Amino acid sequence: MRIATTIFLTDETITPVRLARELEQRGFSGLYLPEHTHIPVSRETPYPAGGELPPEYGRTLDPFIALGQALAVTERLDVGTGITLIAQHDPIDLAKQAATLDHLSGGRFTLGIGFGWNVEEAADHGVEWSTRRALGSDRLALMRALWSDEPTAYDGAFGSVRASQAHPKPVRRPRGPVNGPRTLIGGAAGPKLFAQIAENADGWLPIGGRGLSESIPKLRTAWEEAGRDPEHLQVVPYAVLPSPGKLAHYADLGVEEVVLQLPPAGEAEVLRALDAYAAHL
Repeated sequence: MRIATTIFLTDETITPVRLARELEQRGFSGLYLPEHTHIPVSRETPYPAGGELPPEYGRTLDPFIALGQALAVTERLDVGTGITLIAQHDPIDLAKQAATLDHLSGGRFTLGIGFGWNVEEAADHGVEWSTRRALGSDRLALMRALWSDEPTAYDGAFGSVRASQAHPKPVRRPRGPVNGPRTLIGGAAGPKLFAQIAENADGWLPIGGRGLSESIPKLRTAWEEAGRDPEHLQVVPYAVLPSPGKLAHYADLGVEEVVLQLPPAGEAEVLRALDAYAAHL
């Protein structure tokens, strides 16, 4: 099982360069970074985990810039977003960012996408909350037109692009209905999400990994009904606090990669956490 990590990198934590070097030297497989552009102080949306919103949410580094630094100082470490709030991005710009990271890294980039929880943050990006999932799917389809080998136009419900020269191209070749970098979709288990994963992604990025014994078979059913090869489905439990029993359970379910949560802290505390997690490598 590949053991990757995630962390809220901020202006107060360990730097992406130091963390990436430590991860690669210690044998961890990857680094995933979350995204929040800003957190409106007038927020009325409750924090999904309950209680007060942790301060690191309003201090996160831009994941694409931070991951670019991580890639520049490593040779084997995979990187990814966990997750990109796809509805909040211009899809033409996002397609270029993702393809550039994938190209420069030799295919080490994973695009994790999600639809968010913070209504006020999304509203400042012009996102109408009730349409965010349809908007996100439309933007992903537009991006895939730009990633196509030949100039391909796209005219969707929320955006369009002319047939264009758009390089670099992502490293990974098309697989089923999917092209572009490795793509995982985050979100809570349910038939709508599973249908979207089967249509648009390489797999699922479930936060915390609870309830997978019940949800993975349902996702596999949706995947196979969409005509996808069951051997290619990827489920990557995300932001996990590990224990030997938990990781063994994931392995029994066919999970091949897990992403462990690091503290949003300075260098010394993060390195202590890596020392503790190294027992699971």
